[in-house]
Amino acid sequence: MNHQPFEDWLLEDESLTIQQERELQVHLRSCTSCLGIAASNVALHTRHLVLPQPGFTERFKPRLAAWKREQLRRQALGTVVLVAAGLALLYAVAGPAMVEAVRSPAAWMRNVTVYVLSLFTMASVAGQVGSVLLRSLSGLIPPGAGWAVMVGGFSLGILWASLMRRLLRAPQGA
Repeated sequence: MNHQPFEDWLLEDESLTIQQERELQVHLRSCTSCLGIAASNVALHTRHLVLPQPGFTERFKPRLAAWKREQLRRQALGTVVLVAAGLALLYAVAGPAMVEAVRSPAAWMRNVTVYVLSLFTMASVAGQVGSVLLRSLSGLIPPGAGWAVMVGGFSLGILWASLMRRLLRAPQGA
């Protein structure tokens, strides 16, 4: 059963022709879904708007101001905790290096140089291992399936990103 024209007629506030009105009444006798929409529509149109009680805005404004102050306090506390945690992490990571740099600048420079060179060496080794794995796997994947693997990987990445966005979205409303 095609509900679309009847749902449109029920949900739009336009006048219907006599023929459309007849078709709608015949359809409403056999369709409980559209009958529910019609009943809801009638209920919504027969209700009168209720004005707020006197003094509503005077009572609401202090609560809104208190809520805003609480939000500002929470944001400030969160910022302080984040900065303190960042400084503690920086001190934990860089503190020993700074103590060593003050005691013996030459030894510190040597350690930094060794660290940077080891990073470059690890990156080079990782690139070579990746190259060997890629060449090995390319022999296992049929030529036509390469695109399917790439599209599947890209699709999984998009799915993951959309799920993370949905999970990490800030709640809306007050």
